[in-house]
Amino acid sequence: MVTDWPARPAGFGVDRRGQRAWVADRDSLLRGLDWPLTIAVLSLSVIGAMLVWSATKQGQLDNNLDPQFYFKRHIINLCLALLLGAATALVSYSALRAYAPIVYAASILGLIAVLSPLGHTINGAHSWIVLPAGFQIQPSEFAKIAIIVLMAMILGEKRDGEDVPRDTDVLLVLALVSLPVLLIMLQPDLGTVMVVVFVVLGVLALSGAPTRWVLGLLAAGVVVAIVAINLGLLNQYQVARFKSYTDPTSLTQTTSYNQHNATVAIGSGGLLGKGLFHGTQTTGQFVPAQHTDFIFSVAGEELGLAGAGTIVLLVGLVLWRGLRIANRASDTFGRLVATGVVCWFAFQSFENIGMTMGIMPVTGLPLPFVSYGGSAMFANMIAIGLLQNVHLKREL
Repeated sequence: MVTDWPARPAGFGVDRRGQRAWVADRDSLLRGLDWPLTIAVLSLSVIGAMLVWSATKQGQLDNNLDPQFYFKRHIINLCLALLLGAATALVSYSALRAYAPIVYAASILGLIAVLSPLGHTINGAHSWIVLPAGFQIQPSEFAKIAIIVLMAMILGEKRDGEDVPRDTDVLLVLALVSLPVLLIMLQPDLGTVMVVVFVVLGVLALSGAPTRWVLGLLAAGVVVAIVAINLGLLNQYQVARFKSYTDPTSLTQTTSYNQHNATVAIGSGGLLGKGLFHGTQTTGQFVPAQHTDFIFSVAGEELGLAGAGTIVLLVGLVLWRGLRIANRASDTFGRLVATGVVCWFAFQSFENIGMTMGIMPVTGLPLPFVSYGGSAMFANMIAIGLLQNVHLKREL
């Protein structure tokens, strides 16, 4: 594979057998990786795999099914995701720019396919394409990557020595982003739309775009949300989720059932937790979707404050390394790609953990690297591959 990212000089050397060979690139790659980021992601993935196993084991046993089914499927997804992340890290840095429109077009086709007869509704959202052997694809997860790379390509292009994007560039970005946002809203997947909006705001702010654009988008978002609620554009269950957030006691047995039992599970964990596979709320299946959206409740109950706090610290480490990569990027394109990934992980992690603890509305967003799910894991690892790619091309 042709690359243009080596962080250190590459050339011919002598391998272990004493033969002349091209060996410097491989050594530079291994040394050039951001290892704290890699270790943090792998640690979160291992913890997540154990929590998924614990969250699904008893339910499978109760139905006379393989208690390790979800655990095995999660490990397969994780291995495939690691391969995708590694491939993304190795792709030519310049190709990231060149392929951005193609990736964007592919994501649009995927979102359109979901709204066609190929799509399936799961948990109230028509967001999935079901494949043979029980596999499922959620195109909206990959749309996040497409939006980040496309925005970085457009806003990172310098013209005539200008240091900030032109108004026409910002308008072009907003026009292109509005199409996938509209398609995602039609599913409807409000959680992913919230992530995309946060990413757009973050990338625009860091690109040097005039502040009026960021403030205008914030104001427009508030207006659109108010209009959508008053005109009934949101599904009833989405409105109910926000209502249960503003008044947690009003819908304890219906909409806020998950959130209520999740907070009970976390509160019962104490400092060190009840032990893996020994959480009463978890084994009793009192928290629906506890292996996906509400995985943090399993960590809180079975691993306690120590385990849940470790997850938060590891997520924080991922975000810190991402910001460091953005700061040391060799060009504006790389800086904006890294910024977009950090904004994505920051908002989604905060929203997931927050909704589990009752401080954020329920939106159905998984916890990156921890929750069960193939598409989300694939997209997350590809994003980490983007960070590593930018890091390998950094300024030394």
